[in-house]
Amino acid sequence: MLPFRQASGFAKSRPSNNPANPRGCRRILGLEACATPLACATIRRVNFLEKIISWESLPGWREAMRASGRKLVVTNGCFDLLHLGHVTYLESARNQGDALLLGLNGDDSVRRLKGQLRPVNPEADRAAVLAALQSVDGVCIFAETTATRFLAAAQPDIYVKGGDYTLDTVNQDERRAVESAGGRIVILPFVPGKSTTALLEKISRL
Repeated sequence: MLPFRQASGFAKSRPSNNPANPRGCRRILGLEACATPLACATIRRVNFLEKIISWESLPGWREAMRASGRKLVVTNGCFDLLHLGHVTYLESARNQGDALLLGLNGDDSVRRLKGQLRPVNPEADRAAVLAALQSVDGVCIFAETTATRFLAAAQPDIYVKGGDYTLDTVNQDERRAVESAGGRIVILPFVPGKSTTALLEKISRL
């Protein structure tokens, strides 16, 4: 049975000509019938590009997050070819707090870290794909090969690192930037066998 909502109208079924009702509802025996149970609900639009934060906007974004009382988790990386290991890691990082900010290495820094053939995807594309993930609340591109300056601006409550790090083997400048602002570091393991390098090697063999 179609879901109904009370409406003044017509005894005979006919399409609604209400311009504010573009979802295909019909009037039947004085009631407005929606095509699906959720058709008459308000549609909340999404725009993942709004989650891409410019470097200049980062301090204000961070202050708004602090004012809301939400615990901010931060991580960073190149995220060139998104794969299961990435999305699993990002979900785990997000679940450490209330919101996840991802610091994304810009193209020049990726080349310095990974070689002249990388990145495969330019920074704007990588930022957009990451911003579309439900687990990611914000993406900010930074230019350096290390995240020290980015972390000083982001001031995370929790900084998540992936891999076989310990507190003694993480970049100590990054560690000081986090801890001097009152944050702490959480280390999460990567998903075994999932990496961009392995994916590119597999593609090259096709």
